[in-house]
Amino acid sequence: MLNYPQSYPKYLKFQERARTKRKESLIFLDHMPCLTAGIGAKAENLLVPEEELLQKGIGIFHLKRGGDFTAHEPGQIVGYLHIDLERRAIGLGDFLDVLNESLLGSIAKVWGVDLVTNPKAPGLYLKNNPIQKLVSLGISAKSYFTSFGFALNAVNDLSSFLWIHPCGGKSENMTTLDKLGKIQNFSLEKELFVREFHESFLEKLQK
Repeated sequence: MLNYPQSYPKYLKFQERARTKRKESLIFLDHMPCLTAGIGAKAENLLVPEEELLQKGIGIFHLKRGGDFTAHEPGQIVGYLHIDLERRAIGLGDFLDVLNESLLGSIAKVWGVDLVTNPKAPGLYLKNNPIQKLVSLGISAKSYFTSFGFALNAVNDLSSFLWIHPCGGKSENMTTLDKLGKIQNFSLEKELFVREFHESFLEKLQK
């Protein structure tokens, strides 16, 4: 787990090396403010010209992963999953089920927040208010090797989401653990979450 924001291009270089070597890993970090667009990104969901964002020092990256536009910023917990589906003889659908189950269980255990999936929109949403999104998801499985992963909004301020319609939705529908009043000691809770997710994910993946 890296405890200071990482540049997004640095991760992109890492994941390409990982795929080339088919070297598995789980990485947890956060990023300086930037926007990313998946293969399903629609131009109308970007609310600011790319040139203006670049002038502000905000990177924008077009990626070969699932999903639309999303944002990264300090205070998130971003999990990157590099898994060899071919070697493990697991399909992408089963992999995504394992990912969702591990996130749901780990977030509930550490912060007591119950989330649900939405078959029409990737991500995890509050069970008691399903319009509110806490976790963004975007996975690539090129050559049966996964990359990218999830972004859990924890203590970030959500300001980067104002430049987009995140995954086609409204920026005001994004929420954080901090806004929900669930953060007491973020450093400790982040470590507990990473440990819990890591154990749950690998255990379910091996079944």
